Amino acid sequence: MNQLDRRRPLPQGAPVVPESVGTLRLEYRRTQRRRMSGLAALLAALLWAVLTDVGLGATDIGAGDILRAVGLPDTVDAQTRIVVQELRLPFTLMAVLVGASLSLAGAEMQTVLDNPLASPFTLGVSSAASLGAALGFVLGLGLPGVPVEWLVSVNAFVFAFGSVLLLQAATRAVAGNRHVLVLCGVAMVFTFNALVALLQYVASPDALQQLVFWSMGSLSRASWPKLQIMAAVLLLTLPFAMRAAWSLNVLRLGVPRARSLGLDVREIQFWSLLRISVLAATAVAFAGTIGFVGLVGPHIARMLLGEDHRFLVPGSALVGALLLSLASMASKTLVAGAVLPIGIVTAIVGVPVLLWLIFRKGGRT
Repeated sequence: MNQLDRRRPLPQGAPVVPESVGTLRLEYRRTQRRRMSGLAALLAALLWAVLTDVGLGATDIGAGDILRAVGLPDTVDAQTRIVVQELRLPFTLMAVLVGASLSLAGAEMQTVLDNPLASPFTLGVSSAASLGAALGFVLGLGLPGVPVEWLVSVNAFVFAFGSVLLLQAATRAVAGNRHVLVLCGVAMVFTFNALVALLQYVASPDALQQLVFWSMGSLSRASWPKLQIMAAVLLLTLPFAMRAAWSLNVLRLGVPRARSLGLDVREIQFWSLLRISVLAATAVAFAGTIGFVGLVGPHIARMLLGEDHRFLVPGSALVGALLLSLASMASKTLVAGAVLPIGIVTAIVGVPVLLWLIFRKGGRT
């Protein structure tokens, strides 16, 4: 027997476990503990990033003052309380929620489409949202009864959600052929971008400026009502993604193997794409076009935690939240006296990271 068996003897009458099986069980427990430690480390890093991001600004605020302003607001002066609660905290929390949503959506999309380059940004969701926002900025078109201040966000959500419904329809039309589905997504990207360019061509200077700034991705429109909606969407979606973890694990073995094990692949794809559509549409509607988080975040989570979706799903959310929090910090510090649109920062940082991931695997995807 191995060392574990000598330290903890088997009860009388229990079957004798071969040493090789016992070794596998021990290695499995070690792997699970290592993954749990990885999740804990990501959570700790995220908490540090949140406190640091809130403290950055024209006037630096210490972590102690931030915690008191949030938990015990009467113990700090009025200026600190207003700066933390009304100006910086919504900005920071929006980065956390949007990053987690985009990365979680990217992780599921890469699995159900079996494509490492799949993400809400690369398959047309963000481009569709940009078209909806352009209609609001340039032509003032939107759903009847929507307040003016919510017009662009609602338009972006509806168009982003509709783009994933088109992907759903394509899934059924091609009987779940994931390669054709990816090509449909790429075609949608070019189509929506062309329509946005047409609207930019006829837009007034003011509308064009607003549209361009929105398309860069920004957290400056964060507010507590939007945060509540974003948090509700993420908290309602995450448990269903966790529940589907075993099915997604089997799907990683390939569609023929998943079907041979009795899984309804089309049903798994349908519910996954539904979760993806809600997450990505809400994130893009509130923060604009933010690329590479949904693409790079899941890959980093896989390197840290492996392919098991029981850990990959929460890990992708934590990595995405951490990446966008770090990008938020960089947007405040790269140019003195200015806050860069966060979409620019994620693109600048995301391209080298993506290239590193590609060459690290020796060109294999």
